Amino acid sequence: MGDQSLTIGELASRTGVATSALRYWEELGLLPAPPRISGQRRYPPSAVGLVGLVMLLRDVGFTLREVKAFIAARSPAGDGWRELSRRKLTELDQRIAQAQVARTAIVHGLACPQEDIFECPNFTRGIAALLARSPLEEAHERAHSPDHAGETDGLTTGVRERQG
Repeated sequence: MGDQSLTIGELASRTGVATSALRYWEELGLLPAPPRISGQRRYPPSAVGLVGLVMLLRDVGFTLREVKAFIAARSPAGDGWRELSRRKLTELDQRIAQAQVARTAIVHGLACPQEDIFECPNFTRGIAALLARSPLEEAHERAHSPDHAGETDGLTTGVRERQG
């Protein structure tokens, strides 16, 4: 039976990851430095699975630094990968919530009956709230609240001047 080790080109072909990325991942410590034969890197067949793991973790939102920590936390006795996963899940939940608020604000903007969005009192109240350092969700609520109907602070004029 012949040598089953893979050159970097073969590993790239099997995984769809560019050789430059594989070398970078190796430099970062995501892939162990393989032995060299005649100057060529020779990866074990198991490297395909490790590259797949890096791809999966990257695709679900882990940074390469977090991927490295995740891989380092993989040990028979360790549960560190679970804590990293819990933190990432919390981060993703926050990003999803922010995206939902942003989506709602855009949908409301598209539904605005004003011909010019910059003339919309809700829009200008939202900008005023953001400038008052309110988070987007709170700014959106203030923009649509009758309690804050007069809070535009001349923003329509300022926005129109910058446009022209």
